[in-house]
Amino acid sequence: MSRRFLFVLGSARAEGNTELLARRAAEQLPDDVGQRWIDLSGQPLPDFEDLRHDSDHVRPPSDTPLGLLLDATLEATDIVIASPVYWYSVSAQTKRYLDHWSGWLRIPGLDFKARMAGRTLWGVAALAHEELSVADPYAGTLRYSAAYMGMRFGGVLLGNGSKPGDVLNDTEALTRAKTFFAQDAPLARFPYETADAA
Repeated sequence: MSRRFLFVLGSARAEGNTELLARRAAEQLPDDVGQRWIDLSGQPLPDFEDLRHDSDHVRPPSDTPLGLLLDATLEATDIVIASPVYWYSVSAQTKRYLDHWSGWLRIPGLDFKARMAGRTLWGVAALAHEELSVADPYAGTLRYSAAYMGMRFGGVLLGNGSKPGDVLNDTEALTRAKTFFAQDAPLARFPYETADAA
């Protein structure tokens, strides 16, 4: 399967620092790698409703924002969550997208978890803090989501920026962006799992 990247933009600001950093990283992808960009602010998703003990979820129609996102997610070999660090985790829009994965797991015949296994989840984020360790909860959200789904996790590309365009002054982040998607993405694991665990 040829690689197809889905960039899920979860910022509340158009063309913000996170998107700028993600686009710098995407520029390094080979020409034969597909790219699709979906801005969650332009595709407002309904709140997630947990129906797992009441009824089966139904597959959303492809002409709805939720159906479009489901189809794009299933078509991608690599999913890039491009969300700023908001209160030490992903944005509300991004969290809503990930919450809907729970519903997609319960659509009869979709086999969402099995189909996502082996694909790669990445993160790109700008944060307004010099100490990058404050983004550990953000990285944990993505790493553990990937681990649950049996996906690979490529890590998180972090850049510093608050005002529009600030991240372009973060030379270290721009340098990391040049090779970010070229790095190995190991199978994601929970902290309690060992490398020998199946």
